[in-house]
Amino acid sequence: MKIVGKGIAKIDGMSIATGKPVYTDDLAAKEALVVKILRSPHPYAVIEEIDIKRAMMVPGVECVLTYKDVPQNKFTLAGQSFPEPSPYDRLILDKTVRYVGDEVAIIAAKDEKTAIKAMKMIKVKYNVLTPVTDMEKAIDNESIVHTEDLHCNFDIGMERERNIVSKHLYEKGNVEEELSKCDIVVEDTYYTQAQSHGMMETYRAYNYLDHMGRLVVVSSTQIPFHVRRHVARALDMPSSKVRVIKPRIGGGFGGKQTACVEIFSALVTLKTGKPAKIIYDRKETFTCTTSRHAMKLNVKVGADKDGTIKVIDIDALSDTGAYGEHASTTFGLVGEKTMPMYGKLKAARFKGNVVYTNKTPSGAFRGYGATQGCFAVEATINKLATKLNMDPVDVRFKNIIKEGEVSPAYDKHLNSVALDRCIKKGKELIKWDEKYPSREISPKKVRSVGMALTMQGSGIAGIDTASIEIKLNDDGNYTLLTGSTDMGTGSDTILAQMCAEILETTMDKIVVNSADTDSSPYDPGSYASSTTYVTGMAVVKAAIELKNKIVNLGAERLGLNKEDVEFDGSCVKSLDGDKSISVFDLAVDVTVGPNKDQLIGYATHGSPVSPPPFIAGFVETEIDKETGKVDIIDYVAVVDCGTVINKNLAKIQVEGGIAQGIGMALYEDVVYTSKGELASNTFMQYKIPTRKDVGNIIVDFEESYEPTGPFGAKSVGEVVVNTPCPAIENAIYNGIGINLNTLPMTPEKVFMAMMEK
Repeated sequence: MKIVGKGIAKIDGMSIATGKPVYTDDLAAKEALVVKILRSPHPYAVIEEIDIKRAMMVPGVECVLTYKDVPQNKFTLAGQSFPEPSPYDRLILDKTVRYVGDEVAIIAAKDEKTAIKAMKMIKVKYNVLTPVTDMEKAIDNESIVHTEDLHCNFDIGMERERNIVSKHLYEKGNVEEELSKCDIVVEDTYYTQAQSHGMMETYRAYNYLDHMGRLVVVSSTQIPFHVRRHVARALDMPSSKVRVIKPRIGGGFGGKQTACVEIFSALVTLKTGKPAKIIYDRKETFTCTTSRHAMKLNVKVGADKDGTIKVIDIDALSDTGAYGEHASTTFGLVGEKTMPMYGKLKAARFKGNVVYTNKTPSGAFRGYGATQGCFAVEATINKLATKLNMDPVDVRFKNIIKEGEVSPAYDKHLNSVALDRCIKKGKELIKWDEKYPSREISPKKVRSVGMALTMQGSGIAGIDTASIEIKLNDDGNYTLLTGSTDMGTGSDTILAQMCAEILETTMDKIVVNSADTDSSPYDPGSYASSTTYVTGMAVVKAAIELKNKIVNLGAERLGLNKEDVEFDGSCVKSLDGDKSISVFDLAVDVTVGPNKDQLIGYATHGSPVSPPPFIAGFVETEIDKETGKVDIIDYVAVVDCGTVINKNLAKIQVEGGIAQGIGMALYEDVVYTSKGELASNTFMQYKIPTRKDVGNIIVDFEESYEPTGPFGAKSVGEVVVNTPCPAIENAIYNGIGINLNTLPMTPEKVFMAMMEK
């Protein structure tokens, strides 16, 4: 291959580095109204009275909207294909507020200063209720977070009156019987915290009415087509009257798979007829959007004395906060993206509940449930290795799924697995045999190693489909139209590489035009690790169709059969080379004169399977025994993502995900006050790792070939975040002999555990 597999620079990399791309706020008109939100100071309350008279008298205020002024359609903000599995449990503005930061009133004014002044003049009388702030006390609590009837498109096990959003049960084999046969059973309970996305560009949207009176939504979003549906449903208008445009966006990590802001500014534009924009500040981004689901996970692993793992049993509890976006789907992946890695199971079970609480809502976050499950399962398997007095690497080698096998859990047939090679290479790169389990480097400091494995998926099997259109333009160049979103991941570059490879042309001849619901073919959006695998295969199909059309037309113009010509990317020529016609001439030919059809390749692709990528993660840490501080020395990640389409971009994806995982493991924590307020609502309180905190990240690849993916590729976007938590936990145990089951593993927790020991 000439282009696929090469480390080609991002097609927009230089422009981003020099500040040239246009983001949402750059497109907003100068006269656009500024939208601000008055928010609840209480975690749970009912609005008894709201007085907006003084606010409306402030010069420059255009409108103030309360729950009395908005449509009453229930909806979900989760970016999922229709019919969404998330419950319809939201109103634009509700008389009941369910967390500190919930929306009370919408203010639109000529500028931000005026809007804030007006907001301070709104008087609200609340009937304060007793909130549910502890997920472990949510079920059958006296306080019910949602007392109203809620609609679910599917039976997700909702028991609203018990504060249960979703129930889950998967079981294969007889867990109790098989556990009773095991020589060793290891059981432990783990707590994973909520985690904030911390993307550079906060949530924002800009709206205006076009010349036809249609509502145009310009948004920093991962899900343009889903946003169109959410806006239309919430505002009770036909979706044909809504257009969504996605400019360059400054990061998402799953947060922008939830449509947090678009509806508020859209409502203002519909009410006033004027352009309006809403930009969340950093505190609102922390407090009033979504985070990773906090979870409690109890895990049992049963094995024979030779290390063969026979049973994995997970019982979990997930905190969705005040609303149920992504509640059931995130939870399901806790088991589905962990247990199939182990190929000798006789029984497997995953069960549990997702509950409502009066906290900031949870939602999609890179890893999407697999992160939490990986921490608990892999940490338990590391403890099993300790009990067996076995090297945790050897335990994995003995039990991992192999290529061509069907996983006992969830019955997944795996066509492409290089996990054994990933472990072997990772072990060599970290110099495991020299360093395991630990070594004293001074009386105060110890260095130790730890490891973990992970898997994820590639797209959502049997549900999400993506479409691609590729046009041969009149100048002989190509335009690739896609509804997918490049969040900085380089997906536009990846798709262009695939297109150029099939059409045997150069990257500069491919123009990528993405994410305008009026002109782009349908794509569910950039989530679920789907763009390379699902949208990429649509590109391959569309490019093949266009190539065949070029060859057929070229043969026709040369007076030959298509079997008697060949295509080299620049021209169609006879096999003997005597006759040829250039792509440019064909392009001109089909765009000039009567009865001509422009050459267009169009394809839609959805996959019945979601082949997992794998990572073997290894870490070396240095632990200060006097302070409990844990420093990362080296982190090795060896990745099986099928065929690597662009090694440079894949490497950057892995490095970023590992850094995010290290943040979850050691630093990041969403903390609430006793009053239910989010205390960690700025980067002064919410600590994400800097470059100095993540050590030396070493990335390598062990390619497999996935027959259902484009050029044999699988995904790489999400799997990268999962291994740091269990690997670092394992290294801490190997260094100082303590197990930390509650994230993050801060110096205080490490030190106190050492003191207790």
